Amino acid sequence: MKINIGIIGGAGYTGGELLRILLNHPQVNINFVNSKSQVGKPVYSTHGDLLGETDLLFSDEQSFDKVDAIFLCSGHNESKKFLAANNVPTNVKIIDLSTDFRDESNGFVYGLPELQRETIKNATKIANPGCFATSIQLAILPLAKAGLIKDDIHVSAITGSTGAGQSLSATTHFSWRNNNISIYKAFTHQHLQEINQSIKGLQPSFENLINFIPYRGNFTRGIMANVYTKFSGTLEEAKELYKNYYASHPFTHISDQEIDLKQVVNTNKCILHLEKHGDNLLISSIIDNLTKGASGQAVQNLNLAFGLEESAGLKMKSVGF
Repeated sequence: MKINIGIIGGAGYTGGELLRILLNHPQVNINFVNSKSQVGKPVYSTHGDLLGETDLLFSDEQSFDKVDAIFLCSGHNESKKFLAANNVPTNVKIIDLSTDFRDESNGFVYGLPELQRETIKNATKIANPGCFATSIQLAILPLAKAGLIKDDIHVSAITGSTGAGQSLSATTHFSWRNNNISIYKAFTHQHLQEINQSIKGLQPSFENLINFIPYRGNFTRGIMANVYTKFSGTLEEAKELYKNYYASHPFTHISDQEIDLKQVVNTNKCILHLEKHGDNLLISSIIDNLTKGASGQAVQNLNLAFGLEESAGLKMKSVGF
């Protein structure tokens, strides 16, 4: 029996990516795709890659009695407004892709499977992690779990333009972004809150700084985060720690070779590479910001919440060249 789902805010990047994944999910039926701006239009008129894949139309439908789960793909602060205005039945699971409930307020569970898979399995409301937060946390969770973060954490990370959403602005316009690079929200990025929350959940004694410098990249998809902190052990000990932590997780992998972004674009993977430089352990982390950093992870959470194989519908291959 298939899971019936509805998508709220289906015209944006995360909504389009979610549709692309769910249309090929063997155990999901898409009941409706809601969009305030595109009502009555074919889904493929906005998401051109879906031409020939579906005849679904955008609608203003919100028929909660017809679905088992809904995905909230609207902008930040919109999920709170939506839930305040709509009485979603308690038997309908909610997966929110905004920042609104990542502090686990209003009964939401923080949906990073590599952190709390078992809790997600029993959740009815799931707050999907942020894209930068996902890549950075996966780089440091094993250290926190072992209580080995003893110093400040330093992060330099770059993201593709799709991380800013579809709305045009001075810093997302092609003519500015192409052949360009810039930093933004240095030391103040909103994802720091959820990163700190997760680290302290694993290592309550953590009181150090996370020095995070985010970069806007001149490419469309993907995140590379380079994270380093003091580590007294050997590189071999660090690799063993990481491989043991992620042994049961299907999407996070440790590479002994240097990594590059094309390995993960269009997949739900995170690939980590570890190096030791003096007293510092450098962890490089790569994900696709729209899949493992957003819609793919949301489907991963759907799978867990409904007792499906965790990787159902998510066995996608990257484009290597």
